[in-house]
Amino acid sequence: MYLCKVRRYALMRAPIYKNMTINEIQDEIIEEFEGLTDWMDRYAYIIELGGQLQPMEERYKTPANLIEGCQSRVWIEARLDDEGRMQMEADSDAMIVKGIVSLLMRVLNSRHPREVLDADLYFIDRIGLRDHLSPTRSNGLVAMVKQIKLYAAAWEIKSRK
Repeated sequence: MYLCKVRRYALMRAPIYKNMTINEIQDEIIEEFEGLTDWMDRYAYIIELGGQLQPMEERYKTPANLIEGCQSRVWIEARLDDEGRMQMEADSDAMIVKGIVSLLMRVLNSRHPREVLDADLYFIDRIGLRDHLSPTRSNGLVAMVKQIKLYAAAWEIKSRK
């Protein structure tokens, strides 16, 4: 029951994420997770978030977009829009990982590369995610963040030329 309330709250806020700072979104995620004290509820919520992630087009599920170092298969496709913001699509074949990547998309999607590079993703530790993932899933999370930041770094370097 509580999961539904939290999920509806997050969904109602989705259109305004572009107008929020990365830290404001992270604080909102932390607040959502504070209401879920049991880790089974937190996992269930993460899985629900994964179910809300827009499906990735099959044409983007290529080896070039596959994240190395993940136990599950995870794809992240990124491009710059006309405003110079990173537009990303992501997917995974594992529901819990799909939920984790949806949190990353919520925080980092539609951001300028410099914002992504400067982001301190403190929400990961504050919600206890890193401590409650298996070592292989934790390595996968690190690999996802690293790949997103590599995309951002490449565009940042390219914009200087």
